Amino acid sequence: MADATLRAEKNLDGRHAWRERNRNAVVDALLDLYQEGIARPSAEDIAARSGVSRRSLFRYFEDMDELCRVAIDRQMSRVQHLFGIERFGQGSLDDRLDALVKQRMRLFEAVAPVRRVARSRALIQPILDEQLQKDSEVMRGQLERQLEPELGRMGKGERARMLATADVLTSFEAFDLMVARQGMSVREAAAAMRAGLEALLSPAK
Repeated sequence: MADATLRAEKNLDGRHAWRERNRNAVVDALLDLYQEGIARPSAEDIAARSGVSRRSLFRYFEDMDELCRVAIDRQMSRVQHLFGIERFGQGSLDDRLDALVKQRMRLFEAVAPVRRVARSRALIQPILDEQLQKDSEVMRGQLERQLEPELGRMGKGERARMLATADVLTSFEAFDLMVARQGMSVREAAAAMRAGLEALLSPAK
């Protein structure tokens, strides 16, 4: 009896592991397709890439929206380490601007394909909009700390305007406009972002 119970438990564990492997294969396949610039891959595309049948795909996920949410969550966990800024809040203004722009370029390059998908689906999937808002709040908080020596010399109204403008200059949307729409290289986008911040903050130097 004990042997039968043990075998049943092992079989159950095996099925769970097999299911998890297949779920992960589907999510990875979707992320790969996003990275290749395919914003709305079909279930057939995902099934073919993952090696999981279309029928099985919808045993693992309720619908494409759920799969999209899980994939974006996976991507965000993968890039979490890229949110860090070297010597955060330390050094001269030049040092802090260099570190900030370097971090933004590294992060935005990594998340660009999935971020575009999340942004396009945010209006119909509130959970994605919430994630984008959280990310924006984190980056705005980083920006505020990175520029605190300059912002601290300003009045409340000027500080709010300066922070809001700097937030726009260092946003993913600004990066995407320069790189995807205006054809800049990442290096050129970094230089433009750096120059914009420097011009904005020059009276505060």
